[in-house]
Amino acid sequence: MSKDSDITVVHLMRHGEVHNPDGVLYGRRSGYHLSDLGRRMADRVADHLADRDVTYVVASPLERAQETATPVAKAHGLDLATDERLIEAANVFEGKTFGVGDGALRKPANWKHLTNPFRPSWGEPYVEQVVRMMGALDAAKDAARGHEAVLVSHQLPIWIVRSFVEKRRLWHDPRKRQCTLASLTTFTYRGDRIVSVGYSEPARDLVPAHLLAGAKPVKGGAKAFGA
Repeated sequence: MSKDSDITVVHLMRHGEVHNPDGVLYGRRSGYHLSDLGRRMADRVADHLADRDVTYVVASPLERAQETATPVAKAHGLDLATDERLIEAANVFEGKTFGVGDGALRKPANWKHLTNPFRPSWGEPYVEQVVRMMGALDAAKDAARGHEAVLVSHQLPIWIVRSFVEKRRLWHDPRKRQCTLASLTTFTYRGDRIVSVGYSEPARDLVPAHLLAGAKPVKGGAKAFGA
């Protein structure tokens, strides 16, 4: 039991690097597994959390998330649970290569999907992501009350629910998300209320430099909310 049984800590972890030699937007497609580097990332975070009071581990149903969560669950002698609400955001470009000047954006037929970045028009609405991710966070908080939980999900849903909790607008520049591979976005609850949000990168030294280039710098501590 934690020192303060009214405090529950829920870590939202992004999965590790995925083997994706064709560079497609894999989205919710099955068959995309962690690369060898991704498995090392997962092991690194499991080591980082080994001494923490983790009593519940749950992951998105997609293989890359399940494989990332497995070492964490094993380190604590726990069964790995699955929560569909932690799945990647839906996207109409799933299965395609994606970029400006190449891939799917070269085809005028796809431009209709880019009309509203505020919703967004190309995928699952941000508000819907908030609803399901908050549901998954609350369920994990209840399952691990007074202890810690680890939830493995995907970059966009993690960033969107953090933005919601921190009262930022939901539409954003994807290049500036602070949610690198195998990172931890940590929500601390007092009772049923989130009182702080923190962020850490236990496997940062394993993340390829080009994937860190646009990310916001890591700052120490956690952002606290008023009582």
